[in-house]
Amino acid sequence: QVQLVESGGGLVQPGGSLRLSCAASGSFFSITTMAWYRQPPGKQRELVARINSSSRTNFADSVKGRFTISRDSTKNTVYLQMNSLKPEDTAVYYCNAGAILVGGKFSADYWGQGTQVTVSS
Repeated sequence: QVQLVESGGGLVQPGGSLRLSCAASGSFFSITTMAWYRQPPGKQRELVARINSSSRTNFADSVKGRFTISRDSTKNTVYLQMNSLKPEDTAVYYCNAGAILVGGKFSADYWGQGTQVTVSS
């Protein structure tokens, strides 16, 4: 019932910045929590940042002070601003969302297709 599409990934030098976007579409009443996860090659997926409908945020320790997460509820879109990027930030970044579906039922674990972020000199 929810489709997520990420954009904004690419190649950037260490110390540079990127801004990822994730837009939600489909049949739902509202989006509740939106989050960014990442998965480096050969490693397990990990939570990067999360934001709820009241704009309360949560960050992984590895990105605190460097990344910010925000959302535009009118567009059902979440953003991840990544500054001071490091080579260890290289990964496929995935958007995740929970939603209140039509009829009032909560559903979670919707995922985007992923966008590649490569930090290299």
